[in-house]
Amino acid sequence: MAAVTVSTRTPADLAVETLVVGSVRTDDGADLAAGHGLPRKAVVHLQAVLADLGATGSEEEVHRVVAVPGVKATSVVVVGLGDGGTRTSSFDPSTLRRAAASALRAVRDKNTVGVALPAPDVDRVAAVADGAWSGCYLYDRTAPLAESGRPLRRAAKSSTGPAGPRITVVSGAGSGKAVKDAVSRAAVVGAARDWARDLVNTPPNLLFPQSFADTVKKRLSASTAKVTVSVLDEKALAKGGFGGIVGVGQGSANPPRIVTMSWSPPEPTGSVALVGKGITFDSGGVNIKPPTGMVTMKSDMAGAAAVAGAVLAIAELGLPVAVTGYLCLAENMPSGSAQRPSDVVVMRDGTSVEILDTDAEGRMVLGDGICLAGESDPDWIVDIATLTGAQTVALGTQIAAVMANDDAFRDIVVGAADTAGEPAWPMPLPAALRPKLDTPTADIAHKADRDGGMLTAGLFLREFVGDGIRWAHVDMAGPSFNTRDAHGTTPKGGTGYGVATLVALVESHGATARS
Repeated sequence: MAAVTVSTRTPADLAVETLVVGSVRTDDGADLAAGHGLPRKAVVHLQAVLADLGATGSEEEVHRVVAVPGVKATSVVVVGLGDGGTRTSSFDPSTLRRAAASALRAVRDKNTVGVALPAPDVDRVAAVADGAWSGCYLYDRTAPLAESGRPLRRAAKSSTGPAGPRITVVSGAGSGKAVKDAVSRAAVVGAARDWARDLVNTPPNLLFPQSFADTVKKRLSASTAKVTVSVLDEKALAKGGFGGIVGVGQGSANPPRIVTMSWSPPEPTGSVALVGKGITFDSGGVNIKPPTGMVTMKSDMAGAAAVAGAVLAIAELGLPVAVTGYLCLAENMPSGSAQRPSDVVVMRDGTSVEILDTDAEGRMVLGDGICLAGESDPDWIVDIATLTGAQTVALGTQIAAVMANDDAFRDIVVGAADTAGEPAWPMPLPAALRPKLDTPTADIAHKADRDGGMLTAGLFLREFVGDGIRWAHVDMAGPSFNTRDAHGTTPKGGTGYGVATLVALVESHGATARS
């Protein structure tokens, strides 16, 4: 695992293997961005090399130059920051975050890396630290296989590299407590996000509801965080009236679970419940998916992974808000015992639901989770899920959708996502669409027609939120899993989307709860 610290030393004097500096795009090609702290002979050399390489300074463009005069580091990585206007321009935190990640991805096999991007204030130092940590991520494919107990013929050769470099972020805002705390926070959130990524990337034959619960317990036992964990097994779920999640999981040999993770600070300023969809594999059930639609369905538990990572980070940061995470875990499989279209089930709160499509299972496990969360009367409930294909159709693969029963609260959640560098967009819950969920067979149908599918899914979930509780739904079907090459802070595979947003949201709680 990587480590990150902060320094105010001159970048050229840092005793690191690689130094990262920024470049900007100008009419004449790439030029070095402010904040590099390099002597003139180093600048002249780098500018000559960049010109020879045809560097443009475009965002995330990476060039590596060795033996730069006047620099202790063996090599200098120049990463593009895009349109800078002038060399002294102030770049927004998101740009710096993506640049730092792209640069570190190119040199994450090194032991020591210094990062000297333009970071004149605490927010930008934090963004650089966050991005640098994120860029170091690699999924160790041997870890879950080794834990399965089988000997690995290629274990020694399949290691994905070192644990991660020691990163030194050069701060233009000094090295006072606020800066050090911001960098430490970036490391805590980054490690939790990496855990969420690992969970999403784990093969589904190794990560199923019970093994997910065991993994959470194991991770927390190795942490200093004082998080309590409880697990409802299939018998407790049936006895407790959790008809939604029981119905989804009844076709699988791996029965469902609800894992509850609770962080209780000594004098909490309020309470937040986080509910995550955790379908460890989604075949579609009886309404089976086409083969190409199943390829990435090990990632259908990314919401639960985000909640697990967020609760861990919140506890390790010691935030003064009581937080409970509910991981709604099930495997959606077809079999002789599987749920059928036209079945009617009864949810935790007594609502009867007609099942129309077994491939719309996520809202059923979330509905039960939201009911359970509401029983503790938290200030806020936020659920997060890879819920609908309609979300990706509407917003693409990099932007999540946020819906809520309170427009002001929806804006708070979107604001937290923006602060965290995880793009999100506010969406409505139109009352005119609610009749699409009417059915003569039950209190509500769990799915409407194709039009507005993302929104009717949100309307369904809203039915299970208790009176007086502010609730938001985050549909991250697009940004949860990246099937393309890594870019910016986004690795290939599980992205860990949502961890940073949920942490930032809980941090904002004190100023906005019950307002």
